[in-house]
Amino acid sequence: MDITGRIIYPTAPAEGESYSGVAVVVPAPEAVEQGETHEEFMARIAAKDVPAGVPFQIISTGDLPADRYFRNAWEYSES
Repeated sequence: MDITGRIIYPTAPAEGESYSGVAVVVPAPEAVEQGETHEEFMARIAAKDVPAGVPFQIISTGDLPADRYFRNAWEYSES
């Protein structure tokens, strides 16, 4: 299976910091279980890796900025 998605969620600000960032989960293709659809796989990985109660989105790899230079300035938006 070709894993074309990424799971993103907001991170909590570190103590003393006024901003939060965005975590990007890159699922390992080896973790796909036999007979599992792409949607089922991504949902399972999100349930395992995203902290409880934290909103998340499954996005296409093309939706992430290609330039990672300012990745610490990325912001999470629920849209």
